[in-house]
Amino acid sequence: MSWESPQRLWLLVGVAALVVVYLLAQRRRSRYAVRFTNLSLLDRVAPQRPAWRRHVPAGLFLAMFALLVVGFARPTDEVRVPRERATVIVAVDVSRSMLATDVSPDRLAAAKDAAREFVDGLPAEFNVGLVAFAGSTSVLVTPDTDREALAAGIDRLAEGAAGIQGTAIGAAIDTSLESIRTLDARAAQEPPPARVVLLSDGANTAGRDPAQAAADAVGQGVPVDTISFGTPDGRIGSGGGGQAVPVDGETLREVAAATGGGYHEAGTGDELRAAYADIGSSVGYQTERQDVSARFIGVGLVLALLAAATSMLWFSRLP
Repeated sequence: MSWESPQRLWLLVGVAALVVVYLLAQRRRSRYAVRFTNLSLLDRVAPQRPAWRRHVPAGLFLAMFALLVVGFARPTDEVRVPRERATVIVAVDVSRSMLATDVSPDRLAAAKDAAREFVDGLPAEFNVGLVAFAGSTSVLVTPDTDREALAAGIDRLAEGAAGIQGTAIGAAIDTSLESIRTLDARAAQEPPPARVVLLSDGANTAGRDPAQAAADAVGQGVPVDTISFGTPDGRIGSGGGGQAVPVDGETLREVAAATGGGYHEAGTGDELRAAYADIGSSVGYQTERQDVSARFIGVGLVLALLAAATSMLWFSRLP
């Protein structure tokens, strides 16, 4: 934290002087009480109360002055603010392996629930799009601030929603990048700050090489955060004909490393929500130095109200 008018902090010396004056006054008051020899009369004119109560209003009032002085000095601090036109593309694997029940109730259902929470936690001004992918890709929701449309799109995520079977991670990145490039009329000349958040449970088995798609993301300045979702024990089907679909996150790890994104592994619904929360804490923000004097002034005013309330409640007078 820094100060735009640090010289004003010298006023805190005045606050410290008030503290000294108050303490001296309390000491003088105690001496006077000891000299009052008629104890029964003293009890009538000054009945006993908890000793700490008489100091609370004054303490709150002095703290208020200190906070107002700090606010008057115009403190500034680094503040995270949403970027203008910030865009997030959520890409979700809807291949058949996402029906594995190693995550309750199954991988895809858990992924949909976590995606809803992730989107709900993003600032309302963010543009958010949704891409479903398996062996091919499908843009279910173009990037926009319409959260109702996005919620409806997440509800439509289902096995087969992206056509042929397979896991086309590279194609999913390409489709996400295209959605960012066509965000609005300015996007071609002024690309928006953007990020892709891609969830899958396996390696690339169809479409373009993910390494080439990652290189395109780097050229476009778009980090790709990846989430490897599932466990080594995943299976689809039932009985003896069930098929093992263990999670494989190596491709996702390489994509995240190449593009400057983060790689996350999640084997439960809770771990998936934690991964999304970690991504959401940094996506689409920039740090700016801003005046934060309102924080101190606001708290100071609250303390002033508390000082007045306690004084009137306990002593029927203002401090």
